[in-house]
Amino acid sequence: MTVKKPEKQNRSPQIRSLAKALMILDLLAARQGEMSLAEIARELDLPKSTLHGLLSTLRDFGYIEQSAFDGRYRLGVHLFEIGNAVANNWDVRRVAAPYIQHLVEELEETVHLVILDKGEVLYIDKRESRQSLRIVSQVGMRLPAHCTGVGKVLLAYLHPARVRQIVAAKGLTRYTKNTITDLNRLEAELTRIRQLGYAVDNEEIMESLRCVAAPLRDHNGQVCAAISVSGPAARMEGERMQLAIEHLTRTAAEISAGLGYRPALGGDASGA
Repeated sequence: MTVKKPEKQNRSPQIRSLAKALMILDLLAARQGEMSLAEIARELDLPKSTLHGLLSTLRDFGYIEQSAFDGRYRLGVHLFEIGNAVANNWDVRRVAAPYIQHLVEELEETVHLVILDKGEVLYIDKRESRQSLRIVSQVGMRLPAHCTGVGKVLLAYLHPARVRQIVAAKGLTRYTKNTITDLNRLEAELTRIRQLGYAVDNEEIMESLRCVAAPLRDHNGQVCAAISVSGPAARMEGERMQLAIEHLTRTAAEISAGLGYRPALGGDASGA
């Protein structure tokens, strides 16, 4: 996680003290630990006098806490409470929860629920398998879109101009020998995904990791999220891979129905 700054193209009038307070929260989240007043001042290039007032206000409202032993600052429990309130209002997360848990139990592989945010995939839920080899991921993690199954699914249903905009901003970084790093190849892959109704990450972001992903649609028919089944490439192949695709696409259709999606007459729930 990095300290967020307003995007220049979307910059609007700001309350400067509020912007500085939010940067403090982002910094503490990025460091994932305690920081002293001097450390925060140095990182954000702010005067200690200004910073002291901001920290005191954040502390009084419960957004940060201060150690009684050494005076260092950390994120407060109130942020956890707010985060839970936000999560509970994400209908897709609530609706999808029992379905993805069932999918984990069926396939005994890890299942992720992901949305697209600022051109990246953001993991909003994860259900872990009981297998000895598991996937190193966590809720709140961000990954590139072009080299993940969920990311490619979400890109596939965007307007082509938006895809090119994301690629221009984020690039097509190579992570493995299988990573797609050419825009034309990526666009061809996205066309294929729309035809199939699902995407495959064939060791494109991590060696020996394979996953299959499918889109979720809301009541307007728009792709709003994606789910994936991930596992070691040694397990995710042949008949087992085909089984994962079948169960995943069926589950995606069931979640989409739960979100109010009704496919057009003669179509299917995948919207492909």
